[in-house]
Amino acid sequence: MLFALFTAHADARPYQEMFPDRSDFSDAEKPLLEKLDFQQGTIKLPDAKATLNVPAGFYYLNSADTKKVLVDIWGNPPQAAERTMGMIFPAKYAPTDVESWGSVVKYSADGYVSDADAATTDYDELLQNIKDSIKENNVEREKQGFEKITLVGWASTPHYDKTAHAMHWARDLLFGDDAQTPHTLNYSVRVFGREGVFEFDFVAGLEQLKEIEEVIPTVTKLVQFDKGMAYTDYVEGDKIAAYGMAGMIAAGAGAKIAAKVGLLALAAAFLKKAGILIVVVLGGALRFAKGLFSRNKPPAA
Repeated sequence: MLFALFTAHADARPYQEMFPDRSDFSDAEKPLLEKLDFQQGTIKLPDAKATLNVPAGFYYLNSADTKKVLVDIWGNPPQAAERTMGMIFPAKYAPTDVESWGSVVKYSADGYVSDADAATTDYDELLQNIKDSIKENNVEREKQGFEKITLVGWASTPHYDKTAHAMHWARDLLFGDDAQTPHTLNYSVRVFGREGVFEFDFVAGLEQLKEIEEVIPTVTKLVQFDKGMAYTDYVEGDKIAAYGMAGMIAAGAGAKIAAKVGLLALAAAFLKKAGILIVVVLGGALRFAKGLFSRNKPPAA
């Protein structure tokens, strides 16, 4: 059993083994990729009482390597990598590829999230509430020198997978006033356990929506909770999260829920605009963006 807990590190592979058929990496990319340990299989996650079972079509980078990708390769400040457990990538892309995308993995020990409102929530009404809140918050955003955000609509309507106990949805967003600005994708998956929520937030462009939608059934099944820690293991007296499904979508898991359901937080929402990654962190009604974090283009050959 002890051996099994540490097999994730033992199974780490260099990029040459992860991409054996690739000979196109530039001299600038190679030293960056050499710093990463590409992992597949069973990954034991600290403090989450769960494992990730990463299939052959994906690979996992731990929290330290995730920071290298977000900060060293994609050009974000260190704050962008805070509280991450790692990232999941499709195996056909290296982090330095222009078309690469991945999902940041986090865990919020907020307690058991009731799914009672999953089937009864009016998601069109919820969408309008979020739109109204974003519009209100834009006044303060623009005062602080940030572009306004426009929520165009659902890129993918919220859907609750009752079998996997997972909720997923995607927003179609625009930044600024330029009508020619490419749309931005904000795709989120939440997998529920007895004591908290696994968060998968995708770093991708709207043009990659179909590609991501195809892997969602796999992503919702990546998490395997330890014995007694699954969603169905809930017993009366367990800690209950301060939000339900609708509140989580509107405010972001871990954020304080307002009396009026609205956008209080896009907790570590990773957004892609015209090939540049932007991280917008909204921590409350008066605490808007901490900053805009960009992704540089992959190193030139």
